[in-house]
Amino acid sequence: MSNRELQALKERYVAAGVASPNEQFADHATNAELWDADGNRMIDFAGGIGVLNVGHRHPKVVAAIKAQLDKLMHTCQTVMPYEGYVNLAQKLSEVAPVKGHAKVMLANSGAEALENAIKIARAATGRTNVICFDGAFHGRTFMTMAMNGKAAPYQTDFGPMPGTVYRAPYPVPYHGVSEDEAIRGLMMTMKADSPAKDTAAIVLETVLGEGGFYPAPTSFLKKLREICDENGILLIVDEVQCGFGRTGKMFAIEHSDVEPDIITVAKSMADGMPISAIIGTDKHMDASGPNSLGGTYTGNPAACAAALAVFDVFKEEDILGQSQRLGEKLNARFTQWQEQFTHVDNVRCFGSMAAFEFVESKDNRKPMPELAAAMTKKAKEKSLILLSCGMYGNSLRFLMPVTIEDEVLEEGLAIVEECLKEVGA
Repeated sequence: MSNRELQALKERYVAAGVASPNEQFADHATNAELWDADGNRMIDFAGGIGVLNVGHRHPKVVAAIKAQLDKLMHTCQTVMPYEGYVNLAQKLSEVAPVKGHAKVMLANSGAEALENAIKIARAATGRTNVICFDGAFHGRTFMTMAMNGKAAPYQTDFGPMPGTVYRAPYPVPYHGVSEDEAIRGLMMTMKADSPAKDTAAIVLETVLGEGGFYPAPTSFLKKLREICDENGILLIVDEVQCGFGRTGKMFAIEHSDVEPDIITVAKSMADGMPISAIIGTDKHMDASGPNSLGGTYTGNPAACAAALAVFDVFKEEDILGQSQRLGEKLNARFTQWQEQFTHVDNVRCFGSMAAFEFVESKDNRKPMPELAAAMTKKAKEKSLILLSCGMYGNSLRFLMPVTIEDEVLEEGLAIVEECLKEVGA
């Protein structure tokens, strides 16, 4: 079917709240290139929102999924367990930098991972409250909507959010929130709203995703670890977007040497297959009673096979090294644009988790979301998939596959540069 025919069906049958505004429909893709239903080629700098660190349809992952489908598609692992689940749990336990020996629960999505992390934290501590941070994005279920640090569009129209979720400032010095101010705000939250004795967990993204690709400073993470240790609070880091090699390490938290109690991962762990994981210290993970955790499809055999293949790809193709080198290339180009264009500022590349933002001037740093919107629109016209993000909607984020070929990367960056000139950056 053509793009036009599919668009007509979408308008008739797909709920407006979930329908993409994009009137092109993906037909097939390879690594960082995608073709729509009309045969038009596009370069993918979005990676399914950080899902495709090893590229569209990596051959090793595809082969692993096909082999698994010839053996087993589903049993529900709580009814009849299977090898892939326990093998993947072992792999994750061995690489995740949590405190002590790690155990693992597999789920289906990032939001589901966060939901279960909170359940586990409450069971382990006997407390109810959760403290999150401004700018955070943790998901679209009710608990994770409450945890998000940005109301629109995620909470819009959906009524009251669950209680016992509280918020503190996230340190973004560029926008006026220093690390000291963030800590002061956290202590005030614990004083005014969520006393330590009632707080089960402090939850943060090691690098804000939807919130703008701002990494938490190492000293800030270490201070959080101290606060949690002093007060019997669990430290949960959300690595759904920044994990699995995006920052040049398997987990972004590894840049700080801080060991959290629980890590949540999803997105690029299975190269597009729906799976997520909660990885935590064994005594916490075992805190709830029998049959208290689970789900019909959690840890699906085909998704487990894909995730295990991703581990092989990371090792065989030096994905972490590739991520670091990609980040260096992006940083060099972004720095050039920051010098060249009046409204481009605050270049940041944490490995290949890269972004910059549009501001009225480099002096007043007033956000210009209209330029970011114009850039993504213009890029699409030139067959480049590009995403914006940020509390103010003024940042461009780059999530192309880490495995992108040099010539495709250069072609895409050239399009970005053309767009910067055309939108008046």
